[in-house]
Amino acid sequence: MDQNDSTFGVQLFIYDLSRGMARQLSPIMLGEHTSIVVYGEEFFYGGAGISSCPPGGTMLGPPDTVVELGNTEVTEEIFMDYLSSLGETTYSGDKYRLFEHNCNTFTNEVAQFLTGNKIPSYITDLPSEVLSTPFGQVLRPILDSIHIAPPGGNVISSQNNHS
Repeated sequence: MDQNDSTFGVQLFIYDLSRGMARQLSPIMLGEHTSIVVYGEEFFYGGAGISSCPPGGTMLGPPDTVVELGNTEVTEEIFMDYLSSLGETTYSGDKYRLFEHNCNTFTNEVAQFLTGNKIPSYITDLPSEVLSTPFGQVLRPILDSIHIAPPGGNVISSQNNHS
């Protein structure tokens, strides 16, 4: 089998939800949303659960940054079964938490499943850095109630795979 037929490129799309304001105001304004792009689809996690769309197809438009995470030999069929399983357990919409269990947690786990590589640590470390500040502790109850679900994606569930 040709090498190009058995491996698939994996990318991390990074969106600055604040459009630059997060860097200017304060680290408490978490502005990073991430998604995984593989098999010609973009996959992300939010308050609606795991969703997919064509790359750059949410209301957020094109990503601000693209990070090449490597290649995977995992087939699309195995990957979709994996996502369905995650969507029914660890990454159902009701388990979303802005700080501890969010789009970045999801992309980090999926990146490791596909490539063995983690996403950049500056993305995964930011919530704990913010929450360790007095300001972060005061705002935590409010921030924990926020669910981000970028519009424009199709929610992935086991029902979608059983036509």
